[in-house]
Amino acid sequence: MRCPEGYRGQCFYQKHGNATVPEALRRIPVAEKGGVKSYLVADDLAGLVALVQMGVLEIHVWGATERHLEHPDRVTIDLDPDEGLDWSRVVAAALEMRRLLHDLGLASFAKATGGKGLHLVVPQQPRCAWDEIKAFAKSVAEEMVRRAPDAYTATMAKKARRGRIYIDYLRNQRGASAVAPYSARARRAAPVAAPLSWQEVEQGIRSDAFTVASLPPRLATLDGDP
Repeated sequence: MRCPEGYRGQCFYQKHGNATVPEALRRIPVAEKGGVKSYLVADDLAGLVALVQMGVLEIHVWGATERHLEHPDRVTIDLDPDEGLDWSRVVAAALEMRRLLHDLGLASFAKATGGKGLHLVVPQQPRCAWDEIKAFAKSVAEEMVRRAPDAYTATMAKKARRGRIYIDYLRNQRGASAVAPYSARARRAAPVAAPLSWQEVEQGIRSDAFTVASLPPRLATLDGDP
């Protein structure tokens, strides 16, 4: 997400490379409906500096790597609460989904988005196709809704989300993206999308708890990466 005038100004997404993008950002060919397009890759310090020079405030990534573009290596499910919902509802939803995934034999990890919700991320071997991963994520969302229809919805419509947590599984389709771990967000105080331990989730840490100023001291005290 580029914000040349800062987060208060006009921001826009850019995923294709063009003549205005510094050469420090690698380009890779990706097939789209309209033909093969040039996508951007930042995988070193020079690439990150180039993003800064472009006014990039947020980095969003696919659920697959360059080597396995058609086979994701993670499932990302977004818990997006309606305005005004108590944060304890989000915590309860995350823990319930962790139990559901655990019962399926899957380990999951939590990520504060720097916004208003949490991401649950399930790492996997890059073997399944995008449509399989999306179908699985949808089934998890629908099972959560089946168990507590008054608490959750898997429908994007605003009316359906009223008073509920929207379980967004659509980040698991080809071409979709999710905010990268440790990316800043284009918001006041520059919150950061920070991986969390499950203990922190249980303690009720909020999704915008860390900023570009407060995250480095946190990382310095951690024993490894959550």
